[in-house]
Amino acid sequence: MKGLKIAVIGGGSSYTPELLEGLIKNQKVLHVAEVWLADVVAGQKKLAIIEGLAKRMIQKSECPIKIIATFDRQEAIKNADYIITQIRVGQLAMRRYDEYISIKHGVIGQETTGAGGFMKALRTIPVILDICKDIEKLAPNAWLLNFTNPAGVVTEAVLKHSNVKVIGLCNNPINYYKKFSETYNVSVDDVSISFTGINHLIWITDLYIKGESRIEDIFNGWSDSYEAKNIPAFGWDLEFLKSLGAIPCGYHKYYYQSDRILQEQLEQFKRNETRADQVQKIEKELFTIYQNLELNEKPKALEQRGGAYYSEAAVNLITSIQLNKKNVHTLNVRNNGSIACLPNDVCIEVNCVVERHQITPLQVGAVPPQIRGLLQNVKAYEELTVDAAVYGDKDLAQQALTLHPLIPSAERAKAILKEMFIVNKEFLPQFTSLL
Repeated sequence: MKGLKIAVIGGGSSYTPELLEGLIKNQKVLHVAEVWLADVVAGQKKLAIIEGLAKRMIQKSECPIKIIATFDRQEAIKNADYIITQIRVGQLAMRRYDEYISIKHGVIGQETTGAGGFMKALRTIPVILDICKDIEKLAPNAWLLNFTNPAGVVTEAVLKHSNVKVIGLCNNPINYYKKFSETYNVSVDDVSISFTGINHLIWITDLYIKGESRIEDIFNGWSDSYEAKNIPAFGWDLEFLKSLGAIPCGYHKYYYQSDRILQEQLEQFKRNETRADQVQKIEKELFTIYQNLELNEKPKALEQRGGAYYSEAAVNLITSIQLNKKNVHTLNVRNNGSIACLPNDVCIEVNCVVERHQITPLQVGAVPPQIRGLLQNVKAYEELTVDAAVYGDKDLAQQALTLHPLIPSAERAKAILKEMFIVNKEFLPQFTSLL
């Protein structure tokens, strides 16, 4: 059997050791021959550190996997079977600007939603589409697994503007499975969850344990839903959950508890301690740990980074495709009528049947108005964001940001955009009017 070639674009990411761990654990099934770690010259130091750790992990495992670190993206992509994108255009420095400018203007600053997520999308989409051109030319049969945030928006851009076989992935769904498996003391295989929505805006509309619906347990306060480490743990009002008739994901707090979130962020802003500052500190500590020549496994400290189990989601998906398992994964894919209240060509996050040749979203059915209203609003924002990023249209950019539920007015959107465009000028070549 020919071994798999896997290309990781953004190979110098602090998350890469977790991906390597997953590939090593599943080597007997996947038969990986090469893992190419591609990055940009600006990330040279981090890439070298990750390369060293990756090779030590491989040596310890005694797996016949070759690790190649490179700045030649095209060589990494050439003839790859799977390509994983986990890039951050502008590095963590621009994430900090995203958060601080947002909070400065009195709105929530966050990596994947609101003004911060919007700016990250504008920087990222042109780069991802450029990567897709290489994939179309050099690895046309490859699957692209996109982890780059905002994952739903970035994946939608690829779906609409390339011919690449793309799947968007997030660690939120797999964390829910693990949470409820632990809560009910059952195997993950005994947990079935119905999801409706888009990336970082998904609702659990039913929860089954061994075939029995248990969602009422959550409404009655028997168990808390999973919360990511990067989201404030304010808890949920049970009366609100019952009236909603669904379990919101942690990211819904930016919408449903925006006053409390903003107040906390304003206090962090005054102390120069936003999530971006925390992540920079965690990253620095992680790469210090990674440089230890005695380290030959993924360190426990990586869990503080907020992306736990992302590699498990990726490796499980690759395994399902390779073995044509026809099982169910929660993925970011083209709607194709699965959620009837959204356009067919947009990206959604729902349960899908995974086959070697295709990924098919399962029918969701009717979406109640208390979910549909917010869902359609945010999805319209995402559609405009993709168009603004692809065409470099400043007017569409203002309309997109104005439409977002976390931006209170057109005037606020305009002021935020003006400052963000100045700071991000070098990363927005598509907006020629800024040059």
